[in-house]
This record gives sequence, structure tokens and C-alpha cells, in this order.
Amino acid sequence: MQLLASYLAGTWSAGSGSRTQLVNPATEEVLAEVSSGGHDLAKAFAFAREVGAAELAKRSFAERGALLGALAKAIHGAREELIALAVANGGNTRGDAKFDIDGGAVTLSHYAEAGAKLGAGQLLADGEPIQVGRTARMGGQHVWARRRGVAVHINAFNFPAWGLCEKLATALLAGMPVITKPATATALVAHRLAQLFEPLLPPGVLQTLIGPAGTLLDNLGAGDVVAFTGGSSTARTLRTHAKIVEHGVRLNIEADSLNAAVLGPDVDLSSEAGQLFLADVIRDMTQKTGQKCTAIRRVLVPEDKFKDVCDLMKERLSTLAVGDPSREDVRMGPLATAAQRDDVRAGIARLAAATESVHGGTGEVTPIGIAAGKGFFVGPVVRATKSPMDCAPLNSQEMFGPVSTVGQYTGDAAFA
Repeated sequence: MQLLASYLAGTWSAGSGSRTQLVNPATEEVLAEVSSGGHDLAKAFAFAREVGAAELAKRSFAERGALLGALAKAIHGAREELIALAVANGGNTRGDAKFDIDGGAVTLSHYAEAGAKLGAGQLLADGEPIQVGRTARMGGQHVWARRRGVAVHINAFNFPAWGLCEKLATALLAGMPVITKPATATALVAHRLAQLFEPLLPPGVLQTLIGPAGTLLDNLGAGDVVAFTGGSSTARTLRTHAKIVEHGVRLNIEADSLNAAVLGPDVDLSSEAGQLFLADVIRDMTQKTGQKCTAIRRVLVPEDKFKDVCDLMKERLSTLAVGDPSREDVRMGPLATAAQRDDVRAGIARLAAATESVHGGTGEVTPIGIAAGKGFFVGPVVRATKSPMDCAPLNSQEMFGPVSTVGQYTGDAAFA
């Protein structure tokens, strides 16, 4: 059984303590294990501050950008291997996996090009020079400079590659060493990325903690930054963490979202715009099995098109193949974890009390190519309400799965 090691303070560490199993969410086959702790995180922070920061401080924007370009090439070279890991550990279809892996590579490449354009400097001018004396002989210039701290990245389970890369790219280009902690359940992709990146980066620039965060945040200090992607309840906890409050640590949070798609009153459903509307809504609720911050949860349509939209969504989803994501004929796989499946089903139950069913009931599905009772599956679900603005469950909770609700409005263009 593979034990995923963390890369901290320049060495690979398997950790110690009890172990958590990583599974294939379609078949529940155990893929790897992760230790619950046993890492010297204080040493990792010191290594980042003393070694990683010094390595980045002596490099220009262009040189940091070149590092990012090398990482993008490493992803491209291991693309098929990473896709296979994402399918097995994340419940991704091949299309879902490419979305994540390629997104990470493209993001790194973008910031590599930005570094090249910024050139040989290490400071960015903020606005124009300011005359501070009686003559132009005395002036001042505000600049953006490298923060003297560590960037701590806590990533979500749904985009283990893209999420890691988009945070890493900005921090590294800005000259901050990174300690990244991927979500444990889908850590196989992030672990492989750490292995690919390790020989390409100077020491201390990127460290990867696989497994529970443990005392990670207890080591924060002045000048550090925390970037978190995940649920709003965890985000609330982070905002009041003693070290974040004590040291004024900058905290960036991407949490729950309740995105809506609004069909304009002048759009004919048979037109190109109408067909694009339907296609995008279906894609966004089923891609990554709805586990995207950009997924459309609310579909608001004019009352004279309410029934037609419901019928068309039902028609399109009725032929959607759900099952083993490694199969070419399957278009939607399972949710990433058993807990995620249970949370989505509970959310559907709350929503069902205030809406009507259009398709999928409460998510029951018989997945293709999967043994009975196995996998963390929820089928695509469409609910409907004629009073979307008054539907509390619709407007107050995010169901992180393949669930969308159609609501009608009067057809007033100003409302749309």
C-alpha cells in the first residue's frame, strides 16, 4: 500500500500516527494512505523563511517566471499520468480531469509569461513619481515589494492541480515561499505534482504537507499570508484563529457560492443564445459532478418559458450516462467522498421540502459499470419553484453537487 509522504524542510517525510485511506470514489477501492501527523511544521516554516525566501529574493521577476514555465512543462510531460490519477482518486471523467490538469498548466504558463514581461527587476512601481519638495529635485515613488513571510495555501478537494498551481504561481512570482496543503481525500494528484516540482525548484520555495493540517497555522507570524479554498464554516474558523488575529496575517478566502444563470425575456429557446443557455446550464451542473465554485445552482427564467426550460433540462439529463468515470461512455462520475455524497443528499432533502421535482428525484441513480452499493454517487437533480426569491433553502445553502433549481420571474427586463 502506497504511503503518501510530505515534502518538508528539504526532505520527504512519511509522518507517523494513525492513517487515513484514500479511495477510488467510484469503486471504493483503497488507493493509498496518509499519516495523521508526525511532521515538524515549525522546522518547515523556518526553512521557508530562511532558505526559500532567500532563494526567491535573489531572483528577478523573469527568473521566477522561468521557474513557473518549467513547472508547466513538467505537468505537460506527465499529463496522461496525472489524468489517470485524477480519474482514479477524484471520480473525474477524462474531460473533468483534463479541465483540472490543463488548467493548472495554463495558469503556470500565464504567470511565466507575466514574469518575462516584468523583466529583470524585483519591484513594481505603484503609480507615478510624486514631487514632495518645492522643486522636482525631491520626489518619491511608491513601490510594491516582496512580502517577508510565508504563503500558506490550503486547497480544496475538487481541483487538486489547478488550485495548487494558481496559488503557487502568484506567490512564487511575488517572491514568497509556499507551504501548500492539499485536501487529503484527493491528494494523489497534488502529491505527484510535488514530486515533479521538487527537482525543478530551489530549496524551500515549495513545501507540501499531505494529510491533516495539525498545528500548521500555529506557526504563522507577521508578514505571512494564508489562502484558503473550501467551505464557509471552515473559513469562519480561520478568520478567528489566534495567530491570524495576533499577527494580522492576510487571509484570502474562496468559499461557498450560489451562482445564477438568468434567461433574458427576449431570448427564444430555439435560438443560438437559447441553446447555449441550456447547454451551459447542463454542463455546469454535471461537469466535475457539480463540484465547482462556478457551477450554476439557480436558473432564473421568464414565467412564460418556465415549463419549457424544465422540460428541456429533463430531456437532456435523461440521457446522461452516470457511472464509472474511467469508461468512455460515462459523462458524470461520483462525488469525491462519502461525506460529500451525504451532504449533497441532505441538501437535496432540505430543498425538496420547498420545491417541486423536475428530474432525478432526490438523486437516486444506478451507476453504469459499478457493483451494487458501491461508490459515492448522486444523480443529476433538477428542482423547480415559482417563487425563487422566497425559497430560503435555494438562496441560503450551496449544494456542492449536480443539483440545480429552476425558478421563474415575471419576465421583466429590469429584474433580469
